[in-house]
Amino acid sequence: MTAMPHLFCFGLGYSAGLLARDLLAKGWRVSGTCRSAEKQARLRADGIVAHLFDRGRPLDDAATALAGVTHLLSSVPPDEAGDPVLAAHRRDLDAVADDLAWIGYLSTTGVYGDRGGGWVDETSALTPSGERGRRRVAAEQAWLALRPAAHLFRLAGIYGPGSSALDTVREGRAKRVVKPGQVFSRIHVADITQVLEASVAKPNPGAAYNVCDDDPAPPAEVIAYACALLGVAPPPEVPFDQAELSPMARSFYDDNKRVDNARIKHELGVVLRYPSYRDGLKAILEAGA
Repeated sequence: MTAMPHLFCFGLGYSAGLLARDLLAKGWRVSGTCRSAEKQARLRADGIVAHLFDRGRPLDDAATALAGVTHLLSSVPPDEAGDPVLAAHRRDLDAVADDLAWIGYLSTTGVYGDRGGGWVDETSALTPSGERGRRRVAAEQAWLALRPAAHLFRLAGIYGPGSSALDTVREGRAKRVVKPGQVFSRIHVADITQVLEASVAKPNPGAAYNVCDDDPAPPAEVIAYACALLGVAPPPEVPFDQAELSPMARSFYDDNKRVDNARIKHELGVVLRYPSYRDGLKAILEAGA
């Protein structure tokens, strides 16, 4: 009799949380970590065994928490001291390595840096522009050093129900910042789940996958489309050099590239549910989110 698959997620955030709930509905055991007692209680109410974890707060009993785990995912970003998960629990993961059929690490397309609007694929050199990108490259290498090696998922800008341009417009936070030639790639959270599950079904340890849609586009264009869907006037265009942006928001404009997603289609057989932000935003609105 085959044992019930058991997913453990370090960091049950927006993307990993959707995967967790999807697999739970399919009969998997699911456990993982969060940073607050309030979220821990909510996850447990949903049937997910949640443990507290953060930098400086390792799992209380890692051996027990990881016992019986067959699939492991980390969505915890690196900080200035490196990868918090591996810093605290590398030895614990080594101890259960023989039981793990699959390991996944959620990275970002920021590892490619700026390409002046040109295309990158998974064979492109990793030339991150800033410190956050350099941390990601180091974290990827650390997860690849595990046995079995992790699968790397380089996520573009994530959006979905409750976290999209529609919400930005509704909340009065929308800006149409224009930087000529600037584009960003995006991915609907449901398509992230689809890619992860396709990889689980077809493991290839050490493989990297770009997880993005088919339609890299200027951010001002996305805001304008969200406004059109909601029937409201778009905010005025603001030149990038005049825009009031936080240092974090401004840093995203340092990178300008188009991300190729052919590998998830050819190797994993993924057919994107939302190949463009237009499809995704329209579906979110129609679903009433």
